[in-house]
Amino acid sequence: MTLETKKSVFVELGKFLSQFSEGKSVKKTGVLHNEAFFDDFEKLIHLSQSHNGWYTPEQVYFAIQSWAEALTEENIDKWISNYSFDAAAEEKNQKNVALILAGNIPLVGFHDFLSVLITGNKALIKTSSNDQHLLPFLAKYLIFADESLENEITFVEGKLENFDTVIATGSNNTARYFEYYFKDKPSIIRKNRNSVAVLNGKESKEDLEALGEDIFRYFGLGCRNVSKLFVPKDYSFVAFFEAIFKYQDVIHYEKYANNYDYNKAVFLMSNFKLLDNGFLTLKEDSSYASPISSVFYEFYENIEDLQTRLETDAEQIQCIVSNDLITNSIAFGQTQNPQLWDYADNVDTITFLLTTK
Repeated sequence: MTLETKKSVFVELGKFLSQFSEGKSVKKTGVLHNEAFFDDFEKLIHLSQSHNGWYTPEQVYFAIQSWAEALTEENIDKWISNYSFDAAAEEKNQKNVALILAGNIPLVGFHDFLSVLITGNKALIKTSSNDQHLLPFLAKYLIFADESLENEITFVEGKLENFDTVIATGSNNTARYFEYYFKDKPSIIRKNRNSVAVLNGKESKEDLEALGEDIFRYFGLGCRNVSKLFVPKDYSFVAFFEAIFKYQDVIHYEKYANNYDYNKAVFLMSNFKLLDNGFLTLKEDSSYASPISSVFYEFYENIEDLQTRLETDAEQIQCIVSNDLITNSIAFGQTQNPQLWDYADNVDTITFLLTTK
């Protein structure tokens, strides 16, 4: 497949995905292969929660819409224009790339999957037990759109074998296993990361409402979810709690509510001081990783010192959210809307795949 052909296939996938949204999926004319795939995908979306209790239709639709917006011709062109693709070299150096995917949020491994195929390599995919259905369905759509992809995509249920390169995502514990097991292979090994927000008390209600999206989307399970707040001394959380009240319905979801009850009980039994609004607890803590239904916070005195701290801890942090208080921070409400060129852990996957022999 030429680069243009591969690009066009993913653009068609983007058009297919654009039809699906919560409560109003609409089959559009002119979208390829709808008769073969539309109804089955809609059914899969609604079955996803039975496969993984965190994959509610709302969260799955959000992930699908995010990819629909990303997979446009304009976005793909902007993304790949930063690289030099040599078709002859790609064919000569085609690699079998083992993908070990996470399953914390729907389609979390799709960017790695896309990157492998767009660079002319073959994907050997080990899905997470928490997300075994969405990506294989989309792979079937791509193969139906261009049957030559059938030789480029393999889902592996048993042991991964005959691979040249590895991209693996897991916890800090599994990452140590990956680093040992794949020590003789070129690899990208991703560990736990968390996202933070830096506030100064001048944020608008709209800013803080958008911050709620960064906290509660996917129930806080993603590495791009904000799990830690940095606030100035004597910061009042009243405006924050008022702004995030719109997300109160999260407590009606049983799995989230169970985590809220459990983690709150653990904190209280340990005599920790908590701020609590009935569906989210705030705890002062120096750690970046907070449990589900809780966000940690820490006071800062000097923004320059905090900038240095965050730079020092960069390997623990995925995103920083602020109103330009911190260099290279992103706007409130945007953590779960990364562009194709926003790489996990700031590791350029395309460059890695194009340059690794």
